[in-house]
Amino acid sequence: MKAFRFCVNRGAAFCFAVAAGLCGGAFAQDVSSANDAVAGMIGAWEFSNADRDKVCRFVFRADALAAGYRLEIDKNCPNLFPATKDIVAWSLDKFGTLHLVDANGKAAIELSEAEVGLFDGFEPSQGRYVLQIATAVPIRSADEMVGDWAVARGTGKPICLLTLANNPVGVDTLMLKLKPGCDPTIIRFAPTSWHMDQGELVFLSARGQTWRFEENDANTWQRVPEGTDPVLLVRQ
Repeated sequence: MKAFRFCVNRGAAFCFAVAAGLCGGAFAQDVSSANDAVAGMIGAWEFSNADRDKVCRFVFRADALAAGYRLEIDKNCPNLFPATKDIVAWSLDKFGTLHLVDANGKAAIELSEAEVGLFDGFEPSQGRYVLQIATAVPIRSADEMVGDWAVARGTGKPICLLTLANNPVGVDTLMLKLKPGCDPTIIRFAPTSWHMDQGELVFLSARGQTWRFEENDANTWQRVPEGTDPVLLVRQ
């Protein structure tokens, strides 16, 4: 009441200026919070199921599109999660719900923030989805990678069988054994050892050449950078 009498005594123009200032401050805070939320999403994230035996990578961009902000998705992701096939953008609503949308702005997947750097959601036919910032994703150890693998082209046809052994052959490198019948491409490369490097699997040849693979899911790794004819590593 005192504030009201003070305002009346000062005049309508003064009251309007005060109100505008208060509203403007609140609006600025809202905009700042929204900008912070968007900035917190920018970068690489891992999208998986609850068991994490299906994994693909998302890269959230700040480029504005009609449907939200640009979202880049691994080419292999629709094979693992059909709902991601048409997703091109992302947006956050005022409640913090993350919407992954198609070019028309229709949400294909919706996720809620469980904690900083972690979102989850549920779809009856697919089960639980988990989205976590890439730096929070557990890094595979060498022990987890030991065993028999097949090198395959993008079509899935194996072109070489090999074994990742746990026998040391050098400083921080382990033995790699090719099996008979490998494709000439693999024979020319002639990998002899392997190791893990910041979550990537690295093959090394005696000449110092390397092939690097990143995880698509627990049983499939893809050579990076990806070429026109993707090379996959598939657990046997």
